[in-house]
Amino acid sequence: MDLFEKFLSVSAGDIEFELRGYASVEWLDFALNPRRLRGSDFLMRWSQGVWSEERIIQAVNSTDEFFAIPYGPSGTAPSDDVRAFELYFERLEAAGLGENKRPDLLVFKKSSQAVVEALVRSLGGLGELPFTPEDADAIQDLLAKALLAVECENSLWKGKLMPDYGTELKPQKRMGGKLGLKKNAVVPTLILKEEDREPLQLWQDTNRIPIHIWHVFYDMAFGISLDKAQELIKQGFILPTKQVFQAPGGATTRKVIYKIYYHYTYPLCDAIQEPELKAKFIVDKNGHILPYVHFEGGRMDLRAEALAVLREVADVKG
Repeated sequence: MDLFEKFLSVSAGDIEFELRGYASVEWLDFALNPRRLRGSDFLMRWSQGVWSEERIIQAVNSTDEFFAIPYGPSGTAPSDDVRAFELYFERLEAAGLGENKRPDLLVFKKSSQAVVEALVRSLGGLGELPFTPEDADAIQDLLAKALLAVECENSLWKGKLMPDYGTELKPQKRMGGKLGLKKNAVVPTLILKEEDREPLQLWQDTNRIPIHIWHVFYDMAFGISLDKAQELIKQGFILPTKQVFQAPGGATTRKVIYKIYYHYTYPLCDAIQEPELKAKFIVDKNGHILPYVHFEGGRMDLRAEALAVLREVADVKG
């Protein structure tokens, strides 16, 4: 599986849906069966991923104290053209840099903004950051200014409407009496992939910059430090889950992920203005039209709890 396919792979649970209460669905046999337009699902997830990172950056940059820039390939890649997005990842893979795991965002003090922007310009702009080795002097100067690194995740859910949102954690037999929720609970969770745990930890240890996971839902977002997530997993408070992931080309892989209950996190953002969902489409190389929903606009503001986390990190760095 190439890098582009790997990056756009999503959980099979995110591209399936079911209609309850109907004995039959008459459009199942039609050529434009929405369940078979797999490409549309991936395009929608791509659009939502771009939108969620933009909302986080906007929320941080709206403060008087901090600002954020995209750092990993997901945030620096073209955001308005899926073909350009694909070519970007092909270039990254051809350069032999596709397997380098970098956090998606870097957060800085506002007072460092002029210096950071000058460093980024000297490297050719944000889009060139993933193509510049981390041992380059300019990248090291950039990282020296960073307070926090962020791994971004997102979900196509309104968190507050999820059936078990607000349910308290209770002792669970399958968890040896540790606090948790029933196995099939539908509740906001932050996702950490098993395959990312070691690379993210190595990056954090090497660069001595704390990594946090920020997970965006349609209406709110949550955050947790990588250190706390690792400890919850180590202590058995969060159990592994095996899920099937599917790539746009149809290839499937089985991955272990950890779904961290939002109860263990800090509130990150609230939606102040919801995005518009607009109809878009692309035409593939075979002439197949793939419609998808494009996320546009909207606004999220940082919660006081998130600002407190950033201030604490800034105080530690000095």
